[in-house]
Parts: sequence; C-alpha cells; structure tokens
Amino acid sequence: MELDGRVVVVTGGTRGVGAGIARSFLAAGADVVVCARRPPDQEVAADGRTAAFTPVDLRDPAAVHTFFGTVAGRYGRLDCLVNNAGGTPYRLLGEGEAQRHARVVELNLLAPMTASLAAYPWLREARGSVVMIGSVSGTRPSPGTAAYGAAKAGLENLARSMAVEWAPDVRVNSLLLGMVRTELAHLHYGDEAGIASVGATVPLGRLAEPSDVGEAAVFLASDRAAYVSGASLLVHGGGERPAFLDAATVNKES
Repeated sequence: MELDGRVVVVTGGTRGVGAGIARSFLAAGADVVVCARRPPDQEVAADGRTAAFTPVDLRDPAAVHTFFGTVAGRYGRLDCLVNNAGGTPYRLLGEGEAQRHARVVELNLLAPMTASLAAYPWLREARGSVVMIGSVSGTRPSPGTAAYGAAKAGLENLARSMAVEWAPDVRVNSLLLGMVRTELAHLHYGDEAGIASVGATVPLGRLAEPSDVGEAAVFLASDRAAYVSGASLLVHGGGERPAFLDAATVNKES
C-alpha cells in the first residue's frame, strides 16, 4: 500500500473532515493516531484498520510536546502531521470581545504552530511532511467568521515560511478547503434543502465529502508529491461563481 509503514498524526481527527482524513490514511496503509480533547463517539476505522486515539488539548504546549514524544516512542517514527483541528462559531466582530475572537485565532493558527514545532524533530528524522488544513475563508472576506478567516490566512503564510525554513528535510503544504458536508453541515447551511441549495452554487454541483479532503492529504504526504512543498492546493469544487455575473444586465445565457 502507498503509505505502508508510515506513521501519521491527524489533529481533530475524531469526526468530520478530520475523521475523513484519518480514514483515507488508514486505507493507504499508514498507522494513524488521532487526537482531540474528547474521544470519538465511535472508532475511526477503514478497511479493517483503526486509528489510535489520544486525548490532548492542542492549546496546552506542554501536553502537545508530551503527546508527540509518546507517539514517537510508541511507533519509533513520525512521517506526517496533518494540522486539521480548528473551527469557529458564527459571530460578527461587534458581537464579541477581542478575547473571544483571540481564542479562535489561538485554535486555528497558534495550535497548528505549536503542534508543528513539537513534531518537527521526528518529522525531520523521517524526512516527512506537514499538511495544514486551511480554508478559502483565508483568501476572501469572511463575514461572521472574521477571526477564523484571518487565522487561516496566517496559517497558509506560516506553511509557506515553514516550507522554506525546514527544507529539504520536511515538506510543508496546505489544503484550502471550500464547503464540506459533515455531520455539522446543518449548523452552517440548514436542512437538506439548504445543503442541496448551497451545493448547487459550487461549480461541481455539490459540497465536498471528508474523503475528498482525505485523498488530497494522502497525495501531499506521499512520495508522489516529493517535489511539492510550500504549495496551497484548492479543494473547493471550482470555487464560487462571481456575484457580479448574476447582477450584470448583459451577457446573460439564454
């Protein structure tokens, strides 16, 4: 199998996108460790293989360093870190104090930096890679999730700088995600009709599945991407149709 014998850590890998990423790595033959503050409702598994789970608060640097030391001690190596943990509630800037927005930045930018630094010695030894899970929110205005968009913009830049500083020993790349259908999709897009309506705005006609993200992550971690570093791969189904095209009164399709 493509990643047979490799060891991969997926942060926030117990549900949603993170679980989809973990399953893709399991299917590719890797040994996978997922971490989060709480255990998954059910084991993350694929092709008869199961990811190991370790509880850790990624905002606690001491706990993060202990976690990666434990993983390296258990498996003897670490080949890939997928910084997936993150997220945000919908909150307009004027509806929260700066400290509340700062916690979003802490989770989505500082925690991946902390994890990457803690994992670096073992990634360097294995000549491994880091995959940052970013968002198109970091490339465009992000009303209602401004702190999240700012953090994701910073994460992409962090990845590019890490790719230069850590070359040639560790490759660092980003996946910039569009809308993904997870068990929490209804909180963002509404009922099934709302989800379908939102999906219809995507050129490929649907939201991404977690497995779509997982397959892209496996590619970036594999030898097929051996010369890919400092890259940002858009996983957004073609993006968004520009609003001005619908507002214009010329060049309408008949």
